[in-house]
Amino acid sequence: MGKYEPLTEFLRKQATLEVRMSFAQVERVLGFKLPPVAQRHRAWWSNSPTNNVMTKAWLDAGFRSEQVDMAAGKLVFRRQEAGNRAAVPSGRHPLFGWMKGTVTFAPGVDLTEPADPEWADRIERELPTSA
Repeated sequence: MGKYEPLTEFLRKQATLEVRMSFAQVERVLGFKLPPVAQRHRAWWSNSPTNNVMTKAWLDAGFRSEQVDMAAGKLVFRRQEAGNRAAVPSGRHPLFGWMKGTVTFAPGVDLTEPADPEWADRIERELPTSA
């Protein structure tokens, strides 16, 4: 059983189309405090399946997060129709590697070398050298 499974089970048992919850109520369902980032960054509550493990908890239950009010510490979980659920990516993205072999560099080109000689001089002055 995963860390956020209690939220998945809680949402699956709900008969309504939307579940309004405070962050404190989510913590009570989980049995532990949310990470500090959940209190500060709206992106933590996004519906991207690759965002974090908690996102998967409500997506697996068939819900999406909406109306996230960071100041009040509240949000709404809305039930999704089966056809509208976010698909969790499996394997690599279909476009992965599509440009492979199309970009080439001349032999001897150092991609880590600063493009501007002034930057190279500045880096040499400011960064300690290891001997």
